[in-house]
Amino acid sequence: MRLQATVLDALRRSRCVGLAGPRQCGKSTLAREIARLESATAYFDLEDPASESRLRDPKLALAPLRGLVVIDEIQRRPDLFPLLRVLLDRVPLPAKFLILGSASPQLLRGASESLAGRIEFIEMGGLVLDEAGVDHERRLWQRGGFPLSYLAANDRDSMKWRQAFMQAFVERDLRLLGVDLPPANVRRFLTMVAHYHGQTWNGSEIGRSLQLSHTTVKRYLDLLTGALLIRQLHPWFENVGKRLVKSPKVYVRDSGVLHALLGLEQMEDIEGHPKLGASWEGFALETLFAWHGNTDAYFWGTHGGAELDLCWTTGPRRIGIELKYTSSPAVTKSMRVALEDLRLDQLYVVHPGEGCYPLSDRVSAAGLADMKRILNAG
Repeated sequence: MRLQATVLDALRRSRCVGLAGPRQCGKSTLAREIARLESATAYFDLEDPASESRLRDPKLALAPLRGLVVIDEIQRRPDLFPLLRVLLDRVPLPAKFLILGSASPQLLRGASESLAGRIEFIEMGGLVLDEAGVDHERRLWQRGGFPLSYLAANDRDSMKWRQAFMQAFVERDLRLLGVDLPPANVRRFLTMVAHYHGQTWNGSEIGRSLQLSHTTVKRYLDLLTGALLIRQLHPWFENVGKRLVKSPKVYVRDSGVLHALLGLEQMEDIEGHPKLGASWEGFALETLFAWHGNTDAYFWGTHGGAELDLCWTTGPRRIGIELKYTSSPAVTKSMRVALEDLRLDQLYVVHPGEGCYPLSDRVSAAGLADMKRILNAG
Protein backbone atom coordinates (compact mmCIF):
# COMPACT_ATOMS: atom_id res chain seq x y z
CA MET A 1 0.00 0.00 0.00
CA ARG A 2 2.87 2.37 0.80
CA LEU A 3 4.52 1.98 -2.62
CA GLN A 4 1.20 1.87 -4.42
CA ALA A 5 0.29 5.28 -3.04
CA THR A 6 3.76 6.61 -3.91
CA VAL A 7 3.49 5.46 -7.54
CA LEU A 8 -0.05 6.79 -7.96
CA ASP A 9 1.02 10.15 -6.55
CA ALA A 10 3.99 10.26 -8.96
CA LEU A 11 1.72 9.46 -11.93
CA ARG A 12 -0.48 12.42 -11.08
CA ARG A 13 2.40 14.90 -11.37
CA SER A 14 4.76 13.29 -13.90
CA ARG A 15 4.42 12.30 -17.54
CA CYS A 16 6.39 9.11 -17.00
CA VAL A 17 7.20 7.08 -13.87
CA GLY A 18 9.98 4.52 -13.74
CA LEU A 19 9.75 1.75 -11.15
CA ALA A 20 13.23 0.28 -10.65
CA GLY A 21 13.96 -2.81 -8.60
CA PRO A 22 15.61 -6.23 -8.76
CA ARG A 23 13.86 -9.08 -10.53
CA GLN A 24 11.27 -11.00 -8.50
CA CYS A 25 10.79 -8.21 -5.94
CA GLY A 26 7.11 -7.71 -6.83
CA LYS A 27 7.26 -4.88 -9.40
CA SER A 28 4.94 -6.60 -11.89
CA THR A 29 2.36 -7.43 -9.21
CA LEU A 30 2.33 -3.80 -8.09
CA ALA A 31 2.16 -2.50 -11.68
CA ARG A 32 -0.79 -4.75 -12.56
CA GLU A 33 -2.69 -3.51 -9.52
CA ILE A 34 -1.98 0.10 -10.52
CA ALA A 35 -3.01 -0.71 -14.09
CA ARG A 36 -6.31 -2.04 -12.73
CA LEU A 37 -6.90 1.01 -10.51
CA GLU A 38 -6.05 3.46 -13.29
CA SER A 39 -7.83 1.52 -16.05
CA ALA A 40 -4.66 1.26 -18.09
CA THR A 41 -5.27 0.97 -21.82
CA ALA A 42 -2.27 -1.30 -22.49
CA TYR A 43 0.17 -3.51 -20.59
CA PHE A 44 3.31 -4.72 -22.38
CA ASP A 45 5.45 -7.40 -20.69
CA LEU A 46 8.65 -7.55 -22.73
CA GLU A 47 9.36 -11.09 -21.50
CA ASP A 48 6.11 -12.19 -23.16
CA PRO A 49 6.53 -13.03 -26.89
CA ALA A 50 3.03 -11.67 -27.54
CA SER A 51 4.03 -8.24 -26.21
CA GLU A 52 7.24 -8.35 -28.21
CA SER A 53 5.22 -9.08 -31.30
CA ARG A 54 2.84 -6.16 -30.62
CA LEU A 55 5.86 -3.85 -30.36
CA ARG A 56 7.47 -4.97 -33.60
CA ASP A 57 6.65 -1.48 -34.89
CA PRO A 58 6.72 0.44 -31.57
CA LYS A 59 5.57 3.81 -32.89
CA LEU A 60 2.58 2.27 -34.62
CA ALA A 61 1.68 0.38 -31.41
CA LEU A 62 2.27 3.14 -28.83
CA ALA A 63 1.37 6.44 -30.52
CA PRO A 64 -2.43 5.90 -30.70
CA LEU A 65 -2.76 4.82 -27.03
CA ARG A 66 -4.52 6.98 -24.45
CA GLY A 67 -4.53 7.00 -20.65
CA LEU A 68 -1.97 4.91 -18.76
CA VAL A 69 0.42 2.59 -20.64
CA VAL A 70 2.59 0.10 -18.73
CA ILE A 71 5.82 -1.36 -20.15
CA ASP A 72 7.42 -4.10 -18.01
CA GLU A 73 11.12 -5.15 -18.24
CA ILE A 74 12.00 -2.04 -20.26
CA GLN A 75 15.73 -2.84 -20.11
CA ARG A 76 15.11 -5.50 -22.79
CA ARG A 77 14.23 -2.77 -25.33
CA PRO A 78 16.53 0.25 -24.90
CA ASP A 79 15.51 1.32 -28.41
CA LEU A 80 12.14 2.40 -26.95
CA PHE A 81 13.59 5.29 -24.93
CA PRO A 82 14.04 7.78 -27.82
CA LEU A 83 10.48 7.04 -28.99
CA LEU A 84 9.12 7.53 -25.47
CA ARG A 85 10.79 10.95 -25.36
CA VAL A 86 8.86 11.97 -28.48
CA LEU A 87 5.57 10.56 -27.18
CA LEU A 88 5.98 12.30 -23.81
CA ASP A 89 6.56 15.68 -25.46
CA ARG A 90 3.17 15.75 -27.18
CA VAL A 91 0.81 18.63 -26.32
CA PRO A 92 -1.77 17.91 -25.13
CA LEU A 93 -0.42 14.69 -23.62
CA PRO A 94 -2.72 11.79 -24.52
CA ALA A 95 -0.93 9.06 -22.54
CA LYS A 96 1.28 8.65 -19.49
CA PHE A 97 3.73 5.77 -19.13
CA LEU A 98 4.68 3.53 -16.23
CA ILE A 99 7.89 1.69 -17.09
CA LEU A 100 9.44 -1.11 -15.02
CA GLY A 101 13.11 -2.01 -15.04
CA SER A 102 15.28 -4.53 -13.20
CA ALA A 103 18.10 -2.07 -12.62
CA SER A 104 18.86 1.40 -11.30
CA PRO A 105 18.35 4.54 -13.43
CA GLN A 106 22.14 4.76 -13.72
CA LEU A 107 22.35 1.32 -15.33
CA LEU A 108 19.27 2.04 -17.44
CA ARG A 109 21.35 4.71 -19.13
CA GLY A 110 18.90 5.14 -21.97
CA ALA A 111 16.16 6.26 -19.60
CA SER A 112 18.31 8.67 -17.66
CA GLU A 113 19.62 10.29 -20.86
CA SER A 114 16.66 10.15 -23.28
CA LEU A 115 13.96 10.90 -20.70
CA ALA A 116 15.80 13.44 -18.57
CA GLY A 117 13.29 15.93 -17.14
CA ARG A 118 10.36 13.76 -18.22
CA ILE A 119 10.58 10.78 -15.86
CA GLU A 120 10.33 10.33 -12.10
CA PHE A 121 12.06 7.24 -10.77
CA ILE A 122 10.90 5.24 -7.75
CA GLU A 123 13.10 2.50 -6.35
CA MET A 124 11.46 -0.68 -5.08
CA GLY A 125 12.86 -3.47 -2.95
CA GLY A 126 11.13 -6.50 -1.51
CA LEU A 127 8.85 -6.78 1.51
CA VAL A 128 9.72 -4.55 4.46
CA LEU A 129 8.94 -4.78 8.14
CA ASP A 130 5.61 -2.95 8.24
CA GLU A 131 4.36 -5.06 5.32
CA ALA A 132 5.43 -8.41 6.80
CA GLY A 133 4.39 -7.40 10.32
CA VAL A 134 6.51 -6.70 13.39
CA ASP A 135 5.78 -10.20 14.73
CA HIS A 136 7.58 -11.65 11.68
CA GLU A 137 10.75 -9.53 11.92
CA ARG A 138 13.11 -12.46 12.48
CA ARG A 139 11.65 -14.44 9.57
CA LEU A 140 11.93 -11.42 7.26
CA TRP A 141 15.52 -10.86 8.37
CA GLN A 142 16.40 -14.53 7.88
CA ARG A 143 14.73 -15.08 4.48
CA GLY A 144 14.89 -11.56 3.05
CA GLY A 145 12.24 -9.51 1.32
CA PHE A 146 11.80 -11.31 -2.02
CA PRO A 147 8.17 -12.49 -1.78
CA LEU A 148 8.78 -16.05 -3.05
CA SER A 149 11.65 -16.50 -0.60
CA TYR A 150 9.77 -15.03 2.36
CA LEU A 151 6.58 -17.02 1.64
CA ALA A 152 8.28 -20.39 0.98
CA ALA A 153 6.84 -23.37 2.82
CA ASN A 154 9.99 -23.91 4.88
CA ASP A 155 13.54 -22.65 5.34
CA ARG A 156 15.03 -25.19 2.95
CA ASP A 157 12.66 -24.21 0.12
CA SER A 158 13.42 -20.55 0.80
CA MET A 159 17.17 -21.18 0.56
CA LYS A 160 16.75 -23.17 -2.65
CA TRP A 161 14.78 -20.31 -4.19
CA ARG A 162 17.47 -17.77 -3.29
CA GLN A 163 20.23 -19.99 -4.67
CA ALA A 164 18.33 -20.38 -7.94
CA PHE A 165 17.70 -16.63 -8.04
CA MET A 166 21.42 -15.91 -7.66
CA GLN A 167 22.34 -18.44 -10.35
CA ALA A 168 19.88 -16.86 -12.80
CA PHE A 169 21.07 -13.38 -11.87
CA VAL A 170 24.72 -14.22 -12.48
CA GLU A 171 24.26 -16.33 -15.63
CA ARG A 172 21.41 -14.48 -17.37
CA ASP A 173 20.16 -11.22 -15.85
CA LEU A 174 23.48 -9.39 -15.83
CA ARG A 175 23.90 -10.06 -19.54
CA LEU A 176 20.39 -8.76 -20.24
CA LEU A 177 21.43 -5.55 -18.47
CA GLY A 178 24.40 -5.24 -20.81
CA VAL A 179 26.93 -6.42 -18.22
CA ASP A 180 29.37 -8.89 -19.78
CA LEU A 181 31.24 -10.36 -16.82
CA PRO A 182 32.45 -13.97 -16.48
CA PRO A 183 29.90 -15.79 -14.24
CA ALA A 184 32.63 -17.53 -12.19
CA ASN A 185 34.26 -14.18 -11.40
CA VAL A 186 30.93 -12.64 -10.39
CA ARG A 187 30.15 -15.53 -8.03
CA ARG A 188 33.55 -15.25 -6.35
CA PHE A 189 33.19 -11.50 -6.11
CA LEU A 190 29.71 -11.71 -4.54
CA THR A 191 30.92 -14.22 -1.97
CA MET A 192 33.77 -11.90 -1.09
CA VAL A 193 31.38 -8.93 -0.76
CA ALA A 194 29.18 -11.01 1.56
CA HIS A 195 32.14 -11.48 3.87
CA TYR A 196 32.80 -7.70 3.69
CA HIS A 197 29.12 -6.89 4.37
CA GLY A 198 28.94 -3.86 6.68
CA GLN A 199 32.65 -3.07 6.36
CA THR A 200 34.57 -0.27 4.66
CA TRP A 201 35.45 -1.14 1.07
CA ASN A 202 39.05 -2.08 0.37
CA GLY A 203 39.31 -2.65 -3.37
CA SER A 204 43.03 -3.37 -3.37
CA GLU A 205 42.71 -6.12 -0.76
CA ILE A 206 39.75 -7.73 -2.52
CA GLY A 207 41.53 -7.44 -5.87
CA ARG A 208 44.56 -9.29 -4.49
CA SER A 209 42.32 -12.05 -3.11
CA LEU A 210 40.57 -12.47 -6.48
CA GLN A 211 43.70 -11.82 -8.59
CA LEU A 212 41.98 -8.85 -10.24
CA SER A 213 43.07 -5.23 -10.54
CA HIS A 214 41.49 -2.74 -8.14
CA THR A 215 39.93 -0.93 -11.13
CA THR A 216 38.24 -4.17 -12.29
CA VAL A 217 36.99 -4.80 -8.77
CA LYS A 218 35.57 -1.26 -8.59
CA ARG A 219 33.84 -1.82 -11.94
CA TYR A 220 32.25 -5.02 -10.62
CA LEU A 221 31.10 -3.21 -7.49
CA ASP A 222 29.53 -0.33 -9.42
CA LEU A 223 27.76 -2.66 -11.87
CA LEU A 224 26.27 -4.81 -9.10
CA THR A 225 25.28 -1.64 -7.25
CA GLY A 226 23.52 -0.52 -10.43
CA ALA A 227 21.78 -3.91 -10.60
CA LEU A 228 20.37 -3.13 -7.10
CA LEU A 229 22.02 -6.15 -5.48
CA ILE A 230 24.66 -4.23 -3.52
CA ARG A 231 24.45 -0.92 -1.70
CA GLN A 232 27.37 1.46 -1.31
CA LEU A 233 26.89 3.75 1.67
CA HIS A 234 29.16 6.73 1.23
CA PRO A 235 31.04 8.50 4.02
CA TRP A 236 30.19 11.89 5.46
CA PHE A 237 32.81 14.55 4.70
CA GLU A 238 33.13 17.53 6.93
CA ASN A 239 36.13 19.48 8.12
CA VAL A 240 36.20 18.56 11.78
CA GLY A 241 39.96 18.46 12.20
CA LYS A 242 40.14 14.66 12.05
CA ARG A 243 41.31 12.18 9.42
CA LEU A 244 38.09 10.72 8.10
CA VAL A 245 37.35 7.39 6.42
CA LYS A 246 36.74 8.16 2.73
CA SER A 247 35.83 4.74 1.28
CA PRO A 248 32.20 3.54 1.16
CA LYS A 249 30.73 0.76 3.24
CA VAL A 250 29.27 -2.11 1.26
CA TYR A 251 26.14 -4.14 1.97
CA VAL A 252 24.30 -6.96 0.22
CA ARG A 253 20.92 -5.25 0.06
CA ASP A 254 18.69 -8.25 0.72
CA SER A 255 19.43 -10.06 3.98
CA GLY A 256 18.16 -13.36 2.57
CA VAL A 257 20.57 -13.14 -0.37
CA LEU A 258 23.38 -12.34 2.07
CA HIS A 259 22.56 -15.45 4.10
CA ALA A 260 22.43 -17.57 0.92
CA LEU A 261 25.89 -16.32 -0.11
CA LEU A 262 27.20 -17.17 3.37
CA GLY A 263 25.45 -20.59 3.40
CA LEU A 264 23.23 -19.73 6.39
CA GLU A 265 19.91 -21.55 6.06
CA GLN A 266 18.53 -21.64 9.62
CA MET A 267 18.24 -18.84 12.16
CA GLU A 268 20.54 -20.91 14.37
CA ASP A 269 23.19 -20.71 11.63
CA ILE A 270 22.90 -16.92 11.51
CA GLU A 271 23.07 -16.54 15.30
CA GLY A 272 26.28 -18.58 15.43
CA HIS A 273 28.02 -16.75 12.57
CA PRO A 274 30.61 -13.94 12.96
CA LYS A 275 28.52 -11.73 10.61
CA LEU A 276 25.48 -11.82 12.94
CA GLY A 277 25.71 -8.16 13.96
CA ALA A 278 26.58 -6.96 10.46
CA SER A 279 23.70 -8.96 8.99
CA TRP A 280 21.16 -7.33 11.30
CA GLU A 281 22.75 -3.92 10.68
CA GLY A 282 22.20 -4.30 6.93
CA PHE A 283 18.63 -5.52 7.44
CA ALA A 284 17.85 -2.54 9.68
CA LEU A 285 19.54 -0.14 7.25
CA GLU A 286 17.39 -1.28 4.31
CA THR A 287 14.27 -1.09 6.49
CA LEU A 288 15.00 2.52 7.41
CA PHE A 289 15.73 3.46 3.80
CA ALA A 290 12.45 1.89 2.67
CA TRP A 291 10.58 4.00 5.20
CA HIS A 292 12.36 7.30 4.77
CA GLY A 293 14.42 7.21 1.57
CA ASN A 294 18.19 7.07 1.33
CA THR A 295 18.97 10.62 0.25
CA ASP A 296 21.19 12.68 2.55
CA ALA A 297 22.24 9.51 4.38
CA TYR A 298 25.89 8.72 5.07
CA PHE A 299 28.06 6.83 7.52
CA TRP A 300 30.80 8.56 9.45
CA GLY A 301 34.14 7.23 10.63
CA THR A 302 37.55 8.49 11.65
CA HIS A 303 40.92 6.80 11.45
CA GLY A 304 40.99 7.11 15.24
CA GLY A 305 38.21 4.52 15.47
CA ALA A 306 35.14 6.70 16.15
CA GLU A 307 32.26 5.83 13.84
CA LEU A 308 28.52 6.14 13.35
CA ASP A 309 26.38 3.88 11.14
CA LEU A 310 24.18 6.67 9.75
CA CYS A 311 24.27 10.44 9.68
CA TRP A 312 20.94 11.63 8.31
CA THR A 313 19.73 15.11 7.40
CA THR A 314 15.96 15.23 7.72
CA GLY A 315 14.51 18.70 7.18
CA PRO A 316 16.46 21.18 9.29
CA ARG A 317 17.58 18.48 11.73
CA ARG A 318 20.68 16.31 11.65
CA ILE A 319 20.25 12.95 13.35
CA GLY A 320 22.61 10.08 13.95
CA ILE A 321 21.68 6.41 14.00
CA GLU A 322 23.71 3.57 15.46
CA LEU A 323 22.44 0.07 14.63
CA LYS A 324 23.09 -2.47 17.37
CA TYR A 325 22.02 -6.10 17.63
CA THR A 326 21.66 -6.03 21.41
CA SER A 327 19.01 -6.22 24.09
CA SER A 328 20.71 -3.59 26.27
CA PRO A 329 21.75 -0.54 24.18
CA ALA A 330 24.17 1.88 25.83
CA VAL A 331 26.00 5.11 25.02
CA THR A 332 29.57 4.61 23.76
CA LYS A 333 32.55 6.90 23.40
CA SER A 334 32.09 6.90 19.60
CA MET A 335 28.54 8.17 20.02
CA ARG A 336 29.67 11.05 22.24
CA VAL A 337 32.36 12.00 19.71
CA ALA A 338 29.83 11.86 16.86
CA LEU A 339 27.34 14.02 18.78
CA GLU A 340 29.85 16.82 19.15
CA ASP A 341 31.84 16.54 15.91
CA LEU A 342 28.76 16.24 13.69
CA ARG A 343 26.62 18.64 15.76
CA LEU A 344 23.77 16.15 15.89
CA ASP A 345 20.37 17.22 17.14
CA GLN A 346 19.58 13.67 18.22
CA LEU A 347 21.17 10.22 18.12
CA TYR A 348 19.17 6.98 18.16
CA VAL A 349 20.58 3.60 19.10
CA VAL A 350 18.35 1.29 17.05
CA HIS A 351 18.00 -2.29 18.32
CA PRO A 352 15.72 -5.32 17.70
CA GLY A 353 13.57 -4.65 20.80
CA GLU A 354 10.58 -2.40 21.31
CA GLY A 355 9.95 1.07 22.69
CA CYS A 356 11.83 4.36 22.72
CA TYR A 357 13.51 5.70 25.85
CA PRO A 358 16.34 8.15 26.67
CA LEU A 359 19.87 6.96 27.38
CA SER A 360 21.44 10.39 27.95
CA ASP A 361 21.15 13.95 26.68
CA ARG A 362 20.28 13.81 22.94
CA VAL A 363 20.68 10.01 22.86
CA SER A 364 17.73 7.60 22.86
CA ALA A 365 17.29 3.88 22.37
CA ALA A 366 14.60 2.88 19.86
CA GLY A 367 13.32 -0.45 18.57
CA LEU A 368 13.57 -0.85 14.81
CA ALA A 369 9.77 -0.95 14.44
CA ASP A 370 9.48 2.36 16.33
CA MET A 371 11.75 4.19 13.89
CA LYS A 372 9.08 4.57 11.21
CA ARG A 373 7.05 6.81 13.50
CA ILE A 374 10.16 8.69 14.66
CA LEU A 375 11.46 9.36 11.14
CA ASN A 376 8.09 10.38 9.78
CA ALA A 377 7.69 12.80 12.67
CA GLY A 378 10.72 14.60 11.25
